[in-house]
Amino acid sequence: MAITAGDVRNGLTVEVEGGVYQVIEFQHVKPGKGAAFVRTKLKDVRNGGVVEKTFRPTEKLEEARIDRSDMQYLYNDGDLYYFMDVTTYDQIALSKEQIGDNLKFVKENEMCKIMSYKGEVFSVEPPTFVELEITETEPGFKGNTATGATKPAIVETGAQVMVPLFIDQGTKIKIDTRTGEYLSRV
Repeated sequence: MAITAGDVRNGLTVEVEGGVYQVIEFQHVKPGKGAAFVRTKLKDVRNGGVVEKTFRPTEKLEEARIDRSDMQYLYNDGDLYYFMDVTTYDQIALSKEQIGDNLKFVKENEMCKIMSYKGEVFSVEPPTFVELEITETEPGFKGNTATGATKPAIVETGAQVMVPLFIDQGTKIKIDTRTGEYLSRV
């Protein structure tokens, strides 16, 4: 579907010069002299690079349709990560490059969102919050509740997270996957 540059808004995904970009910022500029234009900051959805482009307000842009599908993370086998569509039982394998750092807090059998454009997968979005068990950390001490003090801990997926001093090995915790921050005990 074609839209005009004047209708651009944050979060919109557009096709520009063969690339697929998401609008991060936009600004309608009306200089004292000359024609108005739209200044945009676009993020390449495939590689994460950010570019700045300007458009005339009447210029046509092609809206890119991004497919988001829920899939279950099954397991990884070396450099390949396997996912299954729970309705059709179709499986896909994604490389470490396609996944990036997005699965460091995700256990096997958890649901993730797979983002694709024209059948080409470019990103995996983990669940926003996950519950994981601490497998390795220094022991906590009774009464050790210094405000804001943290220590490193390793969770069952192998990722490191900073936790309060009173958290012990074997404790289940809730983590925000967007920031990698400890939220609470479970």
